[in-house]
Amino acid sequence: MPSVLSTLMHPQRTPPPPIDVDLAKVMGAGTAVWGVALLVTGVLWLVGTVPGTWPCMCAAGVVLGLVGVLWARKNGRLAADGSGAMVRPGDQDLKA
Repeated sequence: MPSVLSTLMHPQRTPPPPIDVDLAKVMGAGTAVWGVALLVTGVLWLVGTVPGTWPCMCAAGVVLGLVGVLWARKNGRLAADGSGAMVRPGDQDLKA
């Protein structure tokens, strides 16, 4: 039996189960937020309130978000067994 000090220093924890998440929806929501920020900072830039780098940063967020959505739609499918694991397009054919 391990000592109390050993148990406190090295606790044994079981990790929580994975959560089933559709990555394309998550990245799409984040991209939409960047799009709204782009519109707001674009208007503020036209008024002269903020520097031009702010809309450029938001535009970069939109572009990277779109790349992420495309990647997630191609590679981000979840396993049918509900384990939360990501499945590549050819992997399900090998398991069946």
